[in-house]
Amino acid sequence: MFTISTIKEIATDLHKKGKKIVLATGFFDLLHTEHINFLQKARAVGDVLIVAVESDERARILKGEGRPVETQAVRLKNLTPYVDYLIALDATFNNPLAFESLIAAVKPQILAVSSHTAHQDKKSALVTKYGGELRVVHTHNPDISTSKLLAQNHV
Repeated sequence: MFTISTIKEIATDLHKKGKKIVLATGFFDLLHTEHINFLQKARAVGDVLIVAVESDERARILKGEGRPVETQAVRLKNLTPYVDYLIALDATFNNPLAFESLIAAVKPQILAVSSHTAHQDKKSALVTKYGGELRVVHTHNPDISTSKLLAQNHV
């Protein structure tokens, strides 16, 4: 497990080795088929997939009461088979400057997003500033989400 500051050395080494780094971010609460499809598509466009996982505190703020269902530690563990490196984001990852610090540390060639990712224009401008590109790798399926799974199961 890495932090924004500790992933920088790894990313620098990967760049020196000529690896194409793909970065993705998210909550990944109750890992489901849409998450897995997204991760597989993100992995397919590069050599190395780095995923940054949002904090429990941020999930509560953005997703509401009862979220996340699984702690960040569990969410990180569940993602292990699908990614090369994981970053555990802390509660301070809550503004554009924090997002820029992640992009600056990793300098991904590709920032992988889903079609429903918010602020794509701002994220694209930021990743471009560091030599990469934003790429929509997955078309969001609104029929499958953690919120819908919770509603169906009354969790």
